Amino acid sequence: MPGLQPSYVPLPRSCTTQFCSQLKPPRFCCQRDTNGFSQYLRHNTIHIYTPKELAVLAARDSFDPFNLLTIGATSLFSVGTDAHSPYGPGFHGWARLSGVSLTQDMTGEFVGTFMIPSIDHQDPHYHREPNASLMHRTLHCLVQPFWTVSDTGRPMPNYSTLVGSIIDEAVDVTYVPYQQMGWGPSAERIASGWATDPVGNFVTEFLPDVARHINVNVVFIQRIVNRVALEEGGGPAAP
Repeated sequence: MPGLQPSYVPLPRSCTTQFCSQLKPPRFCCQRDTNGFSQYLRHNTIHIYTPKELAVLAARDSFDPFNLLTIGATSLFSVGTDAHSPYGPGFHGWARLSGVSLTQDMTGEFVGTFMIPSIDHQDPHYHREPNASLMHRTLHCLVQPFWTVSDTGRPMPNYSTLVGSIIDEAVDVTYVPYQQMGWGPSAERIASGWATDPVGNFVTEFLPDVARHINVNVVFIQRIVNRVALEEGGGPAAP
């Protein structure tokens, strides 16, 4: 099917049978499922991004309120648990750490979401494979940071991770304070980033399935599910 990855096994769109009540039985017409979140769970479409779209995506990812809240909360936890950190205690330390973290995030988005995909036409998203086996989906989460697809569905190395993390490190050492310098420490930070990259993939791949099978009433978890769905091209989950 055009626009779908070759490994994706499509499922028929669900519909409400006998929807047209004005017809005499048997009523064969139906109404397509308009639930954006359920469509997101089933479909894995390909989209060719323009540089402008990639720039908007990078800016949205950086300044999304949920992302800013995460940066502020993690910085608050770090400063609160270590008052003697190099960033200092109190509000001043929290502000300095939050500013550095946000700048690092902006650098990563500029390089990994805008610059490299604009050059090599790489799809910056992680695409779920909801109809594959559990083992296949797990391996997909682990491999995707290093082997991904282009914006036309062609398999290719994930240069946003392989090359982008090296560029990020080269930029970070120019302004991130109090970190060890040199090839060794930089290599350790790059390897650590590569090792933790699949974590976000596991959240994107499996959290929507969990939310679909339980009654999600916790606002915080529901917002995470909605964010995942919106970032991957679907509609928000129904509460």
